[in-house]
Amino acid sequence: MSSKTVQPIRRREQGETKSRRSARQKREKREIAQSSVPTTYFDYNLMLVIIFLTCFGLIMLYSASAYSAQADFQDDMSYFIKQAMISAGSFGVMLIVSRIDYHVYGAFSFEIYVFAMIMMALVQTPLGTTINGARRWIQLPGNMTLQPSEITKIAIILFISCEICKMGRKVNDWLGIRRLLIYGGVAAGGVFILTDNLSTAVIVMAITCVLIFVAHPKTKPFLMIAAIGAGILIVIVAILAVYATNSDNFRIGRITTWLDPEGHSDGTGFQVLQGLYAIGSGGFFGKGLGNSTQKLGMIPEAQNDMILSVICEELGVFGAIVVLILFGLLLYRLMFIARNAPDLYGSLIVTGIFAHIALQVILNIMVVTNMIPTTGVTLPFVSYGGTSVLFLMTEMGLALSVSRRIKLQTE
Repeated sequence: MSSKTVQPIRRREQGETKSRRSARQKREKREIAQSSVPTTYFDYNLMLVIIFLTCFGLIMLYSASAYSAQADFQDDMSYFIKQAMISAGSFGVMLIVSRIDYHVYGAFSFEIYVFAMIMMALVQTPLGTTINGARRWIQLPGNMTLQPSEITKIAIILFISCEICKMGRKVNDWLGIRRLLIYGGVAAGGVFILTDNLSTAVIVMAITCVLIFVAHPKTKPFLMIAAIGAGILIVIVAILAVYATNSDNFRIGRITTWLDPEGHSDGTGFQVLQGLYAIGSGGFFGKGLGNSTQKLGMIPEAQNDMILSVICEELGVFGAIVVLILFGLLLYRLMFIARNAPDLYGSLIVTGIFAHIALQVILNIMVVTNMIPTTGVTLPFVSYGGTSVLFLMTEMGLALSVSRRIKLQTE
């Protein structure tokens, strides 16, 4: 073969190699471009934790309430069935709320805030009903009740978060902070005055303060205020312990009972002491599921605020640790969503939900272990209460709605 024939063939082979290389490079660039497109995120881990907590709560609710349900309604599954049906329906509400853009709720946050105040005012009308000596519920058809103070928790989270976003840099000024505190104070005052629920009023105000703290760039002023407030609270408690031991006010009575539960064992200290006996008798691994003795009429309303003491008696310290781990995982997922939220409003909403769950869990544990005076704070997802479960699931739906807007950059 002549050299003239060989040269065109080599050029053609080189040309084909270049074209293949070019095609391969284009294909690689296209694949890289496709892989770098943000993908939609949904926090299935949070959903799994919610399912585990709800199922665990239903199991412990049946165990804690079977005796009293049989005594009161001749049906040991009465409380369990009601809670299970409400939990299933609330889970559906959570999924619906999670599919709606959370900015829609922000657009109507003021209306939700006003609606919550109106609903609390209805408690003082003939629609309100009294349960166990407290007038905090609205009577609904079908022998069902609604606790409006639970609506206020969601309303304050949405409204304060929206106002902080609207203020922008003004939230750094004292006037801006004062305005937010007024909004929170009005809601907390409404809860306390209209429904006579001090514990929920404290939680509402605490959520407001947490949101302001997170949005404000400075930390020292808040720490100083917290230290001063704690000092004032200690002085007040010390004064009450000395000069108000015989007071007829039931809130002051709770403080004196907290300081000396054994001295009030026949009255206001009975529930606290029985709860402590249950915790102490459980040991590390407990007596076994269903084997609690304190729930057999010794702990009043064991399925409500004091359900943790039944958990400790039946499952021991190990069971309490499991509960704390589940709540820790829940709070961790909420923190993850808050830190990766696409905007400030989404981050503040989830931060408010985080504060609500954390405060309620901490307060309930402190009440059961007599670290603070008795308050009507339930253990989220575990204690009996249809309204509580419904609005807790709604809050989880809001958190999942924020998680849906998170964009993950794949590599």
